[in-house]
Amino acid sequence: MDHGHGFICDNEKIRTTIPVKDRDVADLVNDMSCMGFQGGQLGASLRVWERMLDEDVTIFLGLAGAMVPAGLGEFIAYLIRERFVDCLVSTGANLFHDLCEGLGIVHYHGSACADDAYLNESKIDRIYDVFVSEIELHKADNYISDFVKALSKERRYSSRELMYMVGKDLPDTTILGAAHKANVPIFVPALGDSSWGIGMVIAYREGQKVMVDQIKDVDEITQMVEKSAKTGVIYIGGGVPKNFIQQTEVIAELIGNYSGGHSYAIQYTTDAPHWGGLSGCTFEEAVSWGKVAKEASKVQVFSDATITVPVIVQALKASAHVRKSCPVYDWTESGLKLEYKRR
Repeated sequence: MDHGHGFICDNEKIRTTIPVKDRDVADLVNDMSCMGFQGGQLGASLRVWERMLDEDVTIFLGLAGAMVPAGLGEFIAYLIRERFVDCLVSTGANLFHDLCEGLGIVHYHGSACADDAYLNESKIDRIYDVFVSEIELHKADNYISDFVKALSKERRYSSRELMYMVGKDLPDTTILGAAHKANVPIFVPALGDSSWGIGMVIAYREGQKVMVDQIKDVDEITQMVEKSAKTGVIYIGGGVPKNFIQQTEVIAELIGNYSGGHSYAIQYTTDAPHWGGLSGCTFEEAVSWGKVAKEASKVQVFSDATITVPVIVQALKASAHVRKSCPVYDWTESGLKLEYKRR
């Protein structure tokens, strides 16, 4: 049974009731695919993700919201290390906070009911119920500034190149460190809209006018789509990362290298479609744009990603699902070379 390619119980008359029994998290999430509502969608998302791992597919992950401060950083790093994803598109904020963790700047659980005026006096910044020292954050701003000052003024960098270089000195428990080690590209399409922009403008004001070419970003990620056998997309939240990945299919169509849209699509989001925003829009809507293939396996889980993502990543780990192959990239001046290699 396939509800609009959403997925999937094995029997047309399966019961929605699932028994309580001894099972690991992978078995639980698989069993949940036969539930109604968002529990069923969560189970379906695991099955779709596992199907991507069985084919020559390039898997793109979009990461929006304050997911790293909330505690998801090491889960994303695990997905990269194990090559459950092949490319990350993120907000700058998530990667700034990931850099902080790599530098030993820690996020703490606090209270959403705290006295914010007192926090301000104490130089503590609040993200709902997460606290972090503003003084420590400024150390990371200066780290970025020093990093930029060592770059060449004679060339234009894509955000992918910058993130790869930054990750070199970070542990692979961080997203940036894991991506560097695994040679998984990271794109930050709104780099200036974060503390990366703050750190870079410090260097800019001091005469280090390094140029970040965001159109180069668009070209590079579109080349990845054009040269892939198939593509799958996974979105945690939506926003700029979601659109940046989605629009590759529009560009490919205009250029003449259109594949028909992404073949697989998963999203974990709290946003609803009826407000008209991209973060909540359905994959059916994306079909109308040609961004997702009409025959794609697609599922959206309308739930808080801080709940669903730890569960789904832990289920992937527990399932011990072996990936068939993953793309390997060779970035050259003349363009991208991509081939799939067995794991």
